[in-house]
Amino acid sequence: MTPSPLLAHQAALQIDSAATGWILTSTALVLLMTLPGLALFYGGMVRRKNLLATVAQSTAALAIVTVLWFVAGYSLSFGQGPDAINGLVGGLDAAFLNGVGIATAHSVSPALPEFLWVAYQLTFAIITPALIAGAFAERMKFSASLLFFGLWHLIVYAPICHQVWGGGYLGNMGVLDFAGGAVVHVNAGVAGLVCALVLGPRHGFGRDNMAPHNLSLTAIGTGLLFVGWLGFNAGSAWAADGIAAVAALNTILAAAAAALGWMAVEWIDHKKPTLLGLLSGIVGGLVGVTPAAGLVDPKGAFLIGAISGPACYFGAVWLKRALKYDDSLDAFGVHGMGGIVGALLTGVLASAAINPAAEGASILNQALGLLAVIAWSAIGTAVVLMICKFTTGLKVTREQEIEGLDVTQHGEGLH
Repeated sequence: MTPSPLLAHQAALQIDSAATGWILTSTALVLLMTLPGLALFYGGMVRRKNLLATVAQSTAALAIVTVLWFVAGYSLSFGQGPDAINGLVGGLDAAFLNGVGIATAHSVSPALPEFLWVAYQLTFAIITPALIAGAFAERMKFSASLLFFGLWHLIVYAPICHQVWGGGYLGNMGVLDFAGGAVVHVNAGVAGLVCALVLGPRHGFGRDNMAPHNLSLTAIGTGLLFVGWLGFNAGSAWAADGIAAVAALNTILAAAAAALGWMAVEWIDHKKPTLLGLLSGIVGGLVGVTPAAGLVDPKGAFLIGAISGPACYFGAVWLKRALKYDDSLDAFGVHGMGGIVGALLTGVLASAAINPAAEGASILNQALGLLAVIAWSAIGTAVVLMICKFTTGLKVTREQEIEGLDVTQHGEGLH
């Protein structure tokens, strides 16, 4: 039987069993980051009456994005489109995974079966819109969040993923993003900020007590995110090699440095260090090192973490307080700010001695890439929100918000 011709983005599989085993493991680790990791991290930070609704949003994002990735998202992200648009978005040749088989690989990773490449990249696509939900937690209609996740995946995530990782113009101009600083974190953070501004604040914001109801859940979620992040960053080496090893070490080191940095600033600012601050600092360091994890040495990772912790504190506390917007769980404050800091510092600290891909790293390229991602994410998110506003509606009623989304959106509650 004559094999089918390869699609434009494909190569014949030249399997590396060690790499395949590691990326299979990494796929499971990154999936763990969304469910239950992010679900518990966010769920513990909302008020008790909104716990189940918050977990439901992470769960729904996983389901919707997985189906859309199969239908069109993978092809738009990693396929090749007509020359006129391929710099911006891929084509639909691989829609429904047509042409993907057990003997095909993506051309950027010929040692991995393409089905595994599809699954691994899917886990990044899943967590990105789930992160945005932290910005509109406790006030968006569940029906609106479903429509938002689906449209945002196709209109915002898939094109930006293609532009940076799938053969688009940002990757071709030398923008470095090892594991998703721009594609995942800046993208989600900016989208979260737009959501917070468009939806407006929660009822009682700035007046009522909106403290986390269970920081133990948030601590467990942070631990699961931390472990999963090793698959996120070290898995992005696409092999079980020295680059994966340094990415793993850098991930742990940056998280620890950022936790200390956040704690130090908070201690000075609020006179007491908090558990929530330590947990937020860990996540801020993980975000900050993501674009650089396999491109910098441990000294660079330490600097990124040490700077990311205070920078995320600034975004989550001072900036939000000064501008008075309600980013409920600091999607922009942590993911947006941490991603921006990490992406810029990648241009300064990337080392060709660690990874040949770092050759020619430039803070100017990084800044231009960030501006492009921020613009696409902001405009695309605003368009998606307007579609939701005039179809499902965006925000629950004041009465529903006061009663809680667990009951009003899902008919469930904790007893």
